[in-house]
Amino acid sequence: MKRAILLMNMGGPNNLDEVEVFLNNMFNDKHIISAPKPLRMLIAKLITWKRKGEAKSNYAALGGRSPLVDYTKKLISKLETGIDATVHMAMRYTPPYSSDTLQGLKDVDEIYAIPLYPHYSSTTTLSSIEDLEESIRKQGIKAKVKTLESYYQHPDYIAATVERIRETLGTDNAEEFELVFSAHGLPQKIIDRGDAYQRHIKYNVYHARKALLQAGLNFHKTHLAYQSRLGPLEWIRPYLDDKLKSLKKKKVIIYPIAFTIDNSETEFELEVEYREIAEELGFEEYRVSKAPNDHPSFVKCIANMYESMKETA
Repeated sequence: MKRAILLMNMGGPNNLDEVEVFLNNMFNDKHIISAPKPLRMLIAKLITWKRKGEAKSNYAALGGRSPLVDYTKKLISKLETGIDATVHMAMRYTPPYSSDTLQGLKDVDEIYAIPLYPHYSSTTTLSSIEDLEESIRKQGIKAKVKTLESYYQHPDYIAATVERIRETLGTDNAEEFELVFSAHGLPQKIIDRGDAYQRHIKYNVYHARKALLQAGLNFHKTHLAYQSRLGPLEWIRPYLDDKLKSLKKKKVIIYPIAFTIDNSETEFELEVEYREIAEELGFEEYRVSKAPNDHPSFVKCIANMYESMKETA
């Protein structure tokens, strides 16, 4: 029995030439922009043209590529040592696409598709699953395919969150810090259409807060905010910049709760852009936690979810 795990994520540019590819593919996604296809293609070209310069500059500051792919490779390396399956990447907007990865899985009996998004959203999970299913149909893959939609409450995932926050705090007193769980935002209209993302984020924060208290990490206050707002539409609130302005303590830890793998939104947007805002606001301490990445607890989380999926396959 040959089994394969596909770790699905949005992807990120492998070099500066792929920045336009990444942007164009993302804004051509019907789950991101719901306009009819011809209009969506035009909108995608316009947004890409307007954003590519700044985006390339940001990725240049990160070494000319997204950190997401290398972090995912490290995760895969650790995962493969303890399970009876090969592990692969299937990225949505940049290589390796699901169609590329499936080329090497023609003789696999079972495929387990695990999103690296813990919270279900049409813009991430559904988009990736539909893309995978289309690639499977086109290539005539006969393997049994099992997918997973969310795991924001999984105890090993929550453990990875607590341990990353503990690492960021170090030996300091948690009561001296505010803790902000920062999630990637979405336009409010997507949530209004019934998308589960914001609800899952709030449940995730509930479980994380409970685990932090059980671990003896008693922050002055904990908060939820949203980052990455784009364009003129109303996005889900509170926005992270507004949240920073409202904090009483001038020591803060930001935890990127929407991401399991560090990327430009964590290592540039949070680490650089929001740090500048915090400095302007007079913060004494501004710290950004790492995402789970290849933390042992997150490796354990994926391995355990795979084993559970096998039992129901």
